[in-house]
Amino acid sequence: MRMSATEEYGLRCLLVLARQGTEGQMSVADIAEAEGISVPYASKLLAIMRQAGLVTAVRGRKGGFRIRREPSEIDLLEVITKLGGPLLDPDHCAKRTGQLEQCIHTDNCSVHDILGSLAGKIAGFLAGTTLNDLIEKERLMVLPRIDRRPSDASQTQG
Repeated sequence: MRMSATEEYGLRCLLVLARQGTEGQMSVADIAEAEGISVPYASKLLAIMRQAGLVTAVRGRKGGFRIRREPSEIDLLEVITKLGGPLLDPDHCAKRTGQLEQCIHTDNCSVHDILGSLAGKIAGFLAGTTLNDLIEKERLMVLPRIDRRPSDASQTQG
């Protein structure tokens, strides 16, 4: 699966806002800095997500952006498709006709069927994963690991 820069950085910017919750907000400059991207690019991504209903703009001197819904209510399929379109281009077959005007496999195409099945599996996985799931995974990654084995010192005592 390929993920466009728009999809990846859009998702990353949305995660920055999701960590703040629906009441928190951040400026475009702060979001851009957090993700190491330019302010104009962050602005473009946030404009796309605002039009898609994922974020809302907060006006005023201390304005910025905030996530529109709870992170647990936004799944990755929604984010990816709103940033980049459907997983399988509906015009896929029309774009790959070889030297002909129409694909010769329109009635029975195992390639299109397998691509559709793959897109369906990916869509199912993405639909079952929320922004909150990613945030929780990040939290688990930064927690220190606890070694449950007895230490050498406790074995030599007593």
